[in-house]
Amino acid sequence: MLLEIDDVTVHYHKVAAVKNISIEVEEGQIVTLIGANGAGKSTTLRTISGLKRPSAGGIRFAGERIDRLAPEKITKLGIAHVPEGRRVFPYMTVLENLEMGAYLRTDSAQIRKGYEEVFAHFPVLKERRKQQGGTLSGGEQQMLAMARALMSDPKVILMDEPSLGLSPIMCREIAKIIRDLHGAGRTIMLVEQNARLALALAQKGYVLETGSIVLKGDAKDLRENEQVKRTYLGEIRDGE
Repeated sequence: MLLEIDDVTVHYHKVAAVKNISIEVEEGQIVTLIGANGAGKSTTLRTISGLKRPSAGGIRFAGERIDRLAPEKITKLGIAHVPEGRRVFPYMTVLENLEMGAYLRTDSAQIRKGYEEVFAHFPVLKERRKQQGGTLSGGEQQMLAMARALMSDPKVILMDEPSLGLSPIMCREIAKIIRDLHGAGRTIMLVEQNARLALALAQKGYVLETGSIVLKGDAKDLRENEQVKRTYLGEIRDGE
């Protein structure tokens, strides 16, 4: 198993934001976490990447315990985080933002190869490479945030709400890019409020409610689950 979250609890002061959750991510999978605002999805990703410390439980990556490591050490091991809200460096150019994603890499040839991969997935960024990040559209900034994470050549990419605030057309474009990254062998942990999109992209899913996992299974099975249909997909059965 590439990534294992084992019985993890996370507190903000005295409040448990995540309660005894266990999640498994196999290499080459897209695994999604769905749930309402405040369910604990973003907290889970922040805990994996070292921005929060679990109060209980443990996290293993490629067999190594990582839940007490600093965020930069977790990044160096191969976990990249695309945060909610994109958070690109607004006064840096696209190229400078990408350089920040590669700051832990030292092999120039591999870094050049990283640029080639990024521009293959995100050709618009090549066109905008000298443009400041803050002047890009929302969708382009989301692409830049994803591309910046890709520049670290991660084994797992944590994506937090990549479709948030984007137009339907741009959502479809981001979904295509995620599929392409998965097709190229990338492992992705995807947090999405757009449950329909998330379950269409993922192979496996977990449903969080008030910090606890209430459902899990194959994404296609969750799409057919009546509770998921009513609560997250907006589907109402006849007679309701």
